[in-house]
Formats: sequence, C-alpha cells, structure tokens
Amino acid sequence: MAFRRARNPDGRMSLGDHLRELRRRVVIAAVAVLVLSVLGWIYYPEIYGRLAAPFNDYKNAHPGSAISLNFGNATAAFSQQLSISIFAGVIVASPVWLYQLWAFIVPGLTKKERRISLAFIAATVPLFLGGCALAYWVLPKVLAVLYGFTPSGASNIQQVSDYFSFVTRFILAFGGAFLMPVFLVALSAIGVLPSSAMIKAWRPAVFGIFVLSAILTPTPDAFTMFLMAGPLVVLYFAAIGVAKLIERSRRRARPEWADVADDEASSL
Repeated sequence: MAFRRARNPDGRMSLGDHLRELRRRVVIAAVAVLVLSVLGWIYYPEIYGRLAAPFNDYKNAHPGSAISLNFGNATAAFSQQLSISIFAGVIVASPVWLYQLWAFIVPGLTKKERRISLAFIAATVPLFLGGCALAYWVLPKVLAVLYGFTPSGASNIQQVSDYFSFVTRFILAFGGAFLMPVFLVALSAIGVLPSSAMIKAWRPAVFGIFVLSAILTPTPDAFTMFLMAGPLVVLYFAAIGVAKLIERSRRRARPEWADVADDEASSL
C-alpha cells in the first residue's frame, strides 16, 4: 500500500485498483474471522451456555410452561456448533474487520483529518460490542414477552437452530445499529453527506431511528424500544459534531486560490 502511494501521490485509484483493494481487505477480514472462529469452537460449551442462559432462566422462572430446546436431527448439533463458532469469530474479530471496512471507505483523508477520524473510529469497537452487550441484556425481556403469547396448556418446543438464529441475529443487529455514526462520518469524510444535510434531516433521521428500533426489538413495550433508540439518537448528533470538525479542518487546509472564479485573476 505504501509503495502504491509513493508512485501515486494523489491517492487516485482506478476501478481495478479499487476492486483489488476491496478483495484484499475482504480476505484479511475473512481470515481473521476464520482464525478466531477456531477459538469459538474450542470454547463452544461456554458460549452455548451464555446464549442459552436467557431461555433457561425463563424456563426456570416458569416451571409450569412446557418449553424446551430440541435438536431436530443427527447433524443439528454439529451444525449448531459450527454456526455459533462463526458467530463468536465475528464478534471477537470485530476490531479487524471494522478497521478494514473503515480503511476501504475513507482512504484519501489528509493527516489532520485522519487524526480526527481515527479518534472516532477508535470508538467503533466499543460501539459495536456495546450494542451487542445491550442486546444480550435486553434479550431476556424480549423472550419473556414473546413466550408469554404461548396459550395455556400448549407447548413451545423450539428447534435449537431457530432459537440461536434469532439470538445471534438479534445481537448482531444491535451491534450493527450502533455503527451508524461511523458510516455517517465516513460519508461526510468522502463528501457524500455533509453535516449541514444531516442537521436538516435530523427530524426524519430520529423518526427512522425509532422505526428501526421498533423493528429490531420485537416487543410491544416502549421501554425496550427506547433502550435502543435513545443511544442511537445521541450517536447521530455526535456524528454530526465529528463531521463538522472534519469539514472545518478541510476548509482551513483549502488554498485561497481554489475558490477564485475561472474569469478572475488570483493572487498567484
């Protein structure tokens, strides 16, 4: 990468270069997930216990309810261990693939802009993991509401794959939602989404955040929705602040002659 910049000081890349760069970063991220999935395989019993804990806690709190997790066939246990191992690999490898994603989106920042943006990208891993942790904390309340719809006398025997698919997608959805400000800053850094546009659109943005939160938290109570929407609204306005800092830095570094009209003589 350094050699390529030395030959190309403007940082311009052809479409082929962009595709090769994308392939390189995808391979790095995939290898990191694969390697760390091995750790997920090794610690599968502990991870399984943690993810099944909300279900077991509800079952223990409601001994009269007929609910259980069921492996449907001979290969179900192996398939489940494999999928949970990959899920663990994605979580643990988040610093690697988040950096690769960010580095591909905003490769052309100046040194000063890079310092500002790096201070914000340093928060991506805590944001992602914080969203996952919040989802895990909310999960028992979500399951309690959903299982509460089971009619009296009926059983709720779930396939293990269905339960863990719901749990892992729920956790990853929260983690992904908390990355929203990072992508807003990235779009602002490359000039696609200026901070002024984000300020003008704050009302529909807040409305969209609450709609997204209502979708990702499939419970009828407003409390769970606000648990997700509240932090996302704060992060949205934080992203506007960071975008303004990047734009201010870019304006200061812009030479005066760049704003001179074509038919006007500059100081040069």
